[in-house]
Amino acid sequence: MQVQSPPFLPLPVRDGIAPSYIWIPEGHWDNVFLFLQDHFPDVAAHTWRARLDKQEVVDQHGNVLIADSTVKRGMCIYYYREIENETPIPLHEEILFQDEHLLVVDKPHFLPVIPSGRFLQETLLVRLKKNTGLMDLTPIHRLDRETAGVMLFSHNPSTRGQYQSLFQRKSMAKTYHAVAKHLSELSFPLRHCSRMEEAEKFFVMREVNGIANSETLIDIKERRGENSLYQLQPVTGRKHQLRLHMSSLGAPIVNDAFYPVALPCKADDFSAPLQLLAKSIRFDDPLTGRERYFESRKSL
Repeated sequence: MQVQSPPFLPLPVRDGIAPSYIWIPEGHWDNVFLFLQDHFPDVAAHTWRARLDKQEVVDQHGNVLIADSTVKRGMCIYYYREIENETPIPLHEEILFQDEHLLVVDKPHFLPVIPSGRFLQETLLVRLKKNTGLMDLTPIHRLDRETAGVMLFSHNPSTRGQYQSLFQRKSMAKTYHAVAKHLSELSFPLRHCSRMEEAEKFFVMREVNGIANSETLIDIKERRGENSLYQLQPVTGRKHQLRLHMSSLGAPIVNDAFYPVALPCKADDFSAPLQLLAKSIRFDDPLTGRERYFESRKSL
């Protein structure tokens, strides 16, 4: 099923955040207020009342909706997502490079890239929009909240697809550093391939029998007592690939709260960052053909 995209934004970007939207599905609701309560049960009724009273809920044509406004299948409702008492993340990003197409950033640990769940203002995308004024910023690859390092953003819609296609064609050479237990029984460098699938818990992955769909090149940069500093070069880009591959080899990355066992949420404890760093990225620029190389200034 193809997801329908909104034709335009009838509400402006506010504090670096574009309005959220939802298409009305098949069903019957007496009014927009009841629809919103039904579809967003975690949002208090008084919160929707306040948003409606402030005229911050509109349809796809920009018409202001009030609590008693009728809704029907095919309508698109826009609103501003808000989070009360969002916890500040006391770590900061650094801009490494900017031109008319790209913004390259050194992301800290713990900072999510895009708004989701309990994070909105305290996300890399929103911070960058507010600090740079670049409202067309879009990340062109993924990086876990727990992982630090080099992150690429596009801020020119006319060339975005050309940079995104580099990842689709696996034309980006990415190098990560990780600290984990030294594996004296293995010979390095080595290539680890496996078939990865989502586990029963939605936020973690697992390795299963079958044709491999993930591949990582692993080497040791230096020995650190019982641990080693590993160099990881993912050939594929599966969710949590590096974390799962290291754990499967018997050397889970230091401070990994998901692998080999998903631990209870540490909430806002920033004392033990995952020892995984997106150290560098290299590619041939699709516009100029010249090689581009960006490296994190962080180290593990």
